[in-house]
Amino acid sequence: MDICFDDLLAANRRYSTSAPRNFDGYAHAGVAVITCMDSRLQPLEMIGLYLGEAKILRTLGGHVSVDALNGCVLAVHMLRVTRILVIAHTRCAMASGDDEEIHRRIDRASGLDSSGLEFGADPDQLGRLRADVTLLTEHPLIKGRAKVGGFVYNVDTGLLEQIC
Repeated sequence: MDICFDDLLAANRRYSTSAPRNFDGYAHAGVAVITCMDSRLQPLEMIGLYLGEAKILRTLGGHVSVDALNGCVLAVHMLRVTRILVIAHTRCAMASGDDEEIHRRIDRASGLDSSGLEFGADPDQLGRLRADVTLLTEHPLIKGRAKVGGFVYNVDTGLLEQIC
């Protein structure tokens, strides 16, 4: 057994004594959130919701990836989601350049070639946000079944701004 996870497993044992139980898996506030994997973001807290009230989908840059799109379709049809928030954020690495720049950064940091990976980095963060909202809004399995909004979370102030 690998000991590098011992601290996390010990924390989990402590957590398990008070972990929430008996949830049914539905989004009780009718909300799904697509946001970035950035650890500065706390999706439920930033919109005043609690465990069991929303579905949270984390992606690079908060972009609507294939997995996020599939998650939204499932959430709308099976998990009682009627509102979808796509939340980008300030100072996001995925908005600081394009994939070429991200590949260069990885190469500089590690000496390894990441050119076979697609990250979806886009310096036009607001344009990408609008395109992602349009993709969801017009998708035949979501259109007319859920409201979709695009937002930017400011990591310095904690405020959300609706963009579209």
